Amino acid sequence: MLKNIDPLLNADVLHALRAMGHGDELIISDAHFPSDSIARHTSIGKLLRIDASADRVAQAVLSVMPLDSFVPDPALRMEVVDDPAHIPEVQQDVQALLEDPLRLAPIERHAFYERARRAYCVIVTADTRSYGCFIFKKGVLNPTQTNRHPA
Repeated sequence: MLKNIDPLLNADVLHALRAMGHGDELIISDAHFPSDSIARHTSIGKLLRIDASADRVAQAVLSVMPLDSFVPDPALRMEVVDDPAHIPEVQQDVQALLEDPLRLAPIERHAFYERARRAYCVIVTADTRSYGCFIFKKGVLNPTQTNRHPA
């Protein structure tokens, strides 16, 4: 175990999060998403897995990964087909993790799939709630967030 690191963040996920650069995108998906086939197109080319709910996985990821403050929508949610204004419970749960005024921006389902193929990585969750699919764009740490250690 590591101090101050969420225990859900396994070695593969931590490696991916550390390797990502500013502007790279990460997908957190529910159990229904075609995660394996989409993940083969990503930068790392393989699927990552955390067997927990999508909101719990988002909480763990966001505990170590800053969101991009240089773009208007660094956090996105998959729109519900035929009801894009509807916010399912799983999306409400993830929205609650974001600091005001940040909001999950909607993205149409097929546009989500296309964008996911260009992502850095996909983390599939054990969440069986529909529309538990999110895109997070990595940002940079501001000077007060850096871990400075003496040389």
